[in-house]
Amino acid sequence: MDARSELRTEAQLHGLSTTIDLPKVRVSVIEGPDVGQHHDSDDEMLVRIGTRENNGLVLHDKSVSGYHIEIARTQAGWRLRDVGSTNGTFVGGMRVFDLVLRSGTVVALGRTKLRLDALNDEPVRAALHPAGRFGDMVGQTVVMRRLFSRIAQVARTSATVLITGETGTGKEAVTEALVQASLRASEPLVVVDCSALPQNLIESELFGHVKGAFTGALSDYRGAFERASGGTIFLDEIGELPLDLQPKLLRVLERRELRRIGAERTRPIDVRVIAATNRVLSTEVNERRFRQDLYYRLSVVNIHIPPLRERREDIPLLIEHFYERLAATQRGPGPTLAEITTRLCDSDYTWPGNVRELRNAIERAFHIPDEDPFCAGGLPLRSAPIEDSALDIDLSVPFKVAKQKRVDAFEKQYLQAMLRATRGNISEAARRAQIDRMHLYKLITQHHLHPAD
Repeated sequence: MDARSELRTEAQLHGLSTTIDLPKVRVSVIEGPDVGQHHDSDDEMLVRIGTRENNGLVLHDKSVSGYHIEIARTQAGWRLRDVGSTNGTFVGGMRVFDLVLRSGTVVALGRTKLRLDALNDEPVRAALHPAGRFGDMVGQTVVMRRLFSRIAQVARTSATVLITGETGTGKEAVTEALVQASLRASEPLVVVDCSALPQNLIESELFGHVKGAFTGALSDYRGAFERASGGTIFLDEIGELPLDLQPKLLRVLERRELRRIGAERTRPIDVRVIAATNRVLSTEVNERRFRQDLYYRLSVVNIHIPPLRERREDIPLLIEHFYERLAATQRGPGPTLAEITTRLCDSDYTWPGNVRELRNAIERAFHIPDEDPFCAGGLPLRSAPIEDSALDIDLSVPFKVAKQKRVDAFEKQYLQAMLRATRGNISEAARRAQIDRMHLYKLITQHHLHPAD
């Protein structure tokens, strides 16, 4: 039986389809230097637009940024995001940063105008994994089974992979699945967290050094690339890599050889590279914090992990998965699965965080039933609701003024909660909120807040 037949058989056992028709859109240039050009979405349901060569729709308008916008399919529809453009993105004369588009919407970038059209009669046929589980990951939603299918397809190649997604979505689990399904599964997997190493040690940790190369180099040291020989190196939080080290990493990736610090000769390497980040690297490139050529080299294959809020139907399955792992090690009676589920989720299975927060809350609820599972170290994971009584509507003022008061109140409460959750770390708060750090500073000043609030 060939591989496709095996997949069909497994799918029949699980009662799941192995293909799906996905919605498709066309983005057409209706005004500007590239008028007449267009680009259709593929099975990734993502269109990147800008002047850089690796965009889906490449524009030649000098007033457009290298990476200007992304249009991706979400549960709400086709979502446009400005990824840090210089001159902005406009719809109906208003500057927009994040917007769900309708078919026929016209978007202005610099001197270029684009129109988005839904191609309802031309769907894209995409593959689905035949089961709701892959490695240590579980999920029966379409978005996750598409992810599993992509992992299975990519795993047995030697292509460099860039994994993106919010903090806590499971980038390490995807890496482990890629490795275990690869031809290098029995070889070393070396993990380097680029955000955890002091800047003066990162180069040595990656590439190694020879005795006497610098003060404290008392012996030769094999760096992570050498230790991963024949296997895989996982560069976690690659967006945190210092700018001065990025060209050195690029040379290693392109030439497949390295030179230890202080050494005269180079050494060949045979390593599969997987990188991950919670940053939007296209924005980092626009703001000159990440090299464009390194971004090209890392993103040979892109795997994006959706946040849990975009696949909430998987939450009961995840709770059961983590509960069974805990119950298998428990001696004596413990809380039931139904009790854990009731404590954590409402009837609609909404959840304020990602998979990591869900797993941690399940562990707390399982081991310490009397403690609030939504608190960790005094930091609330579930946001407190905004009380309507604190937002009384004053009918004596115009609609615009009343609306602005509500917006101001929401912004202040959101910022206060985010600053508490990040312990006043502005950079982390900006990354979580997905807004520019300087804009966050302006909002904090505008609402008379302090990072320690």
